[in-house]
Amino acid sequence: MFEDLQQSLQALHDRYRCLNEGSVAAYIPELSKADPDGYCVAITLVDGTQYIVGDQDTQFTLQSVSKPLVFGQALTTAGRNIVTALTGVEPTGGSFSAFEDLDDEGCPLNPMVNAGAIVTASLIPGNTHEDRTKVINDMVAKYTGAQPTLDQAVMDSELRTGDRNRALGYLLKDKGYIEGSVTDALNLYFHQCSLKVNTQQLANAAATLANHGVNPVTQQRAVSTTYVKDILVVMLMSGMYNYAGRWAYEIGIPAKSGVSGAIFGVIPGVMGIGVYSPRLDEYSNSTRGIETFRDLTKQYNLHFLGPDLQTTDHIIDPNT
Repeated sequence: MFEDLQQSLQALHDRYRCLNEGSVAAYIPELSKADPDGYCVAITLVDGTQYIVGDQDTQFTLQSVSKPLVFGQALTTAGRNIVTALTGVEPTGGSFSAFEDLDDEGCPLNPMVNAGAIVTASLIPGNTHEDRTKVINDMVAKYTGAQPTLDQAVMDSELRTGDRNRALGYLLKDKGYIEGSVTDALNLYFHQCSLKVNTQQLANAAATLANHGVNPVTQQRAVSTTYVKDILVVMLMSGMYNYAGRWAYEIGIPAKSGVSGAIFGVIPGVMGIGVYSPRLDEYSNSTRGIETFRDLTKQYNLHFLGPDLQTTDHIIDPNT
């Protein structure tokens, strides 16, 4: 079914590399320095086969793409009952940093918005900031296949411009959804957003979720199979900001975007897809990324309700 993937990726890259709609994120000043013409597409199949076209050496920060990974780590650390008591799983029509992303009791609606992600960051174990960042870094390395590095300039920029997130953090603390230091939780959240990867590593992370929590390239387990469903469900419903409903309707795969221009998408039992291009639309999603995913899922009928995907023999039985 996927024998022509490399040619398909090249054709998509040729088609959309001149798409100049959208603007690079500027609300975090350091992100505004990204090359607006940067563009890369990568795929990792669950058998470990990798494909890539475009600016494959370009690194970028995870930003909100880190949220589902840290959500999985919080589930691993604290368990489903505690995590779901502290952040819900409901979609939101608000922006990723809106105060409307809290319910009437002050609980974050889901872990894909900033409020929920600050809560899940607060659940990462460790006695010091260094202990907790090591947990995050090692976890990301299991997903991507490489130890991530911190973009200190982006981290500093996040710290300078993060007052809205600080306000959310203190509100969450006041409502009882964060224990301990708000500053510690926020610093860890800014850290996870400022970790650098490349597009192939992004596809590896997506393929790890597609492969029931095991990185298909390194064979390292990143998250228990028990929690993969939790991660994918919230990605499908809430991973693409307030474009999530249209994404599920038209493209139909669990995915998460970030304001650096990254999108990763998961086709369970089949593949992980990573796209990087920093021009963003009005929803803060990569414009080239959206079109690339739209064409890929249509060409290979990857929508989770697509009949071919549910009847062909390339689906892996999770019980085997």
